[in-house]
Amino acid sequence: MKKTLSAAVALSVIGASAYAANLENPLYMPQRGEGYSKTSAGVMYKVADDSDAMINKQHNGATEFPIWRVHEELGYGILDNLELYGKFGYTHDGDIDRKGMHLGRAGLKYRAVNSMDGWTWDLYADAQLGGISAMSGSYTATGFNYDNYSNGRWGFHVGTQFGRQWSKFSTAAFVEALRTFGNDNNEIDVSAIAPMFGGLLPNEISVNLKSTTEINAGLKAFYQIDDRWSVGGGFTFKHHSDNGVESLATEVNPALLTVPQFQGFLAMVADMEDGFDEYVVSLTGAYQLNDKMQVSVYGEYTFDESHKQSQNGTDVKAELGVRLNVQF
Repeated sequence: MKKTLSAAVALSVIGASAYAANLENPLYMPQRGEGYSKTSAGVMYKVADDSDAMINKQHNGATEFPIWRVHEELGYGILDNLELYGKFGYTHDGDIDRKGMHLGRAGLKYRAVNSMDGWTWDLYADAQLGGISAMSGSYTATGFNYDNYSNGRWGFHVGTQFGRQWSKFSTAAFVEALRTFGNDNNEIDVSAIAPMFGGLLPNEISVNLKSTTEINAGLKAFYQIDDRWSVGGGFTFKHHSDNGVESLATEVNPALLTVPQFQGFLAMVADMEDGFDEYVVSLTGAYQLNDKMQVSVYGEYTFDESHKQSQNGTDVKAELGVRLNVQF
């Protein structure tokens, strides 16, 4: 009887360990000397909401499709409980002529707890790489038009995740904060409104943007159906803060700063009222091709609430894609 019980326990531990090695498992972490790659390609469908910004641009209710999105996540086990990782993403939206990197993170994750009964606790921190490229856009009579997805700011994330692994089922909860540092890493074409200021305003300017703090939190679940098939799901809340302009960074004729219309313009953009909150529901289904390679299909639907000048609010926002996971 004791031998039978011991064998059952051993098999249970071995099975849980094998399923934890599934790259779609939210508790996955590479062992020392091991690495992984998760490459995703998806297409997004959006319908713009009726915020003031969208109405002014006559884009409210407009459909944006296809929006092409590519993601790459890389990780390497420095120790059994210490991982080096990077996450990168690129988006191309032809309907609004906007494209560029929307995600750039690189950092470390430390597994502080990995108990025999399946509990894990991770701590992580990474650099926000938005400062790699300048934020680019143009300001016209109808508002601001973005050329890319960069905010032009460097920053850092700090976060933590708690999880539990059972035989075939895993759950996790996480929370993280992002702090960005205000700077003037932006290029804004204002040629459309420059004539309003009698030639005092150059055709391109840079501004000193404020620092921001943002919060993400969520829940994840994963189930291993058998040795080949697995499914997962999650819910994520994302809070995006309002941006704001502190001052003009470009050197201009001092007379411009005394023009009432320009003073009013700076006051208007001091708080851009462009923040928004997202509530993302996600589902995945994965198939293990071999010991080192896996393919998955994922879907996301996003509900959101946007401030009146936000250009990120939607009535519909959905993404469907495929992901190739490789261990090495």
